[in-house]
Amino acid sequence: MVENYPVIKRIKEYAKENKIPIMMDDGIDFLTTFIIKNQAKNILEIGTAIGYSAIMMCLCSPNVVVTTIERDEKRYLEALKNIKELHLEDRITLIYNDALNVKLSEKYDLIFIDAAKAQSIKFFELFERNLNPEGTIITDNLSFHGLVDKKDEEIKSRNVRALVRKIRDYIDYLKNNSKYETEFFDIGDGISVSTKK
Repeated sequence: MVENYPVIKRIKEYAKENKIPIMMDDGIDFLTTFIIKNQAKNILEIGTAIGYSAIMMCLCSPNVVVTTIERDEKRYLEALKNIKELHLEDRITLIYNDALNVKLSEKYDLIFIDAAKAQSIKFFELFERNLNPEGTIITDNLSFHGLVDKKDEEIKSRNVRALVRKIRDYIDYLKNNSKYETEFFDIGDGISVSTKK
């Protein structure tokens, strides 16, 4: 089992200690199972953080290659280190930039959005042109620690309230996007799977 890799254990501990959000265990299980089942090979990830999900996607199948984008320099450098430690630098391409400034010409079987929640619609619209005809866009954190289902007045922080509204807008956007069939899963921190019709 992949979890037995000491490096994976260390990455998860580092994320916890430094309050870096990485995918929950059942979320990563869902994602890697989806990749294996649908034989996704070429994957684009928006939001590398410290490389955990990119690494797990590569470790689930020897055929997977990942291009991943991160705008935070400290996290980007930590991800580079983690990827090198697992000798995955030939299969994971890291781009240090704000995803909204990145233009890619390649096509992907799967696009995984796990970055600034307020920008999800922009990420979706910017990168859907890079999706293969049979491709899928998966988004994480749609429950946002259960806050998306709460009433606004129950959320104390104004910033968090604004963010939760943006996530709700994104969920509505997915539901009303006639080009895609979107399923929502109450797994991990809330996951959507949008497949081109």
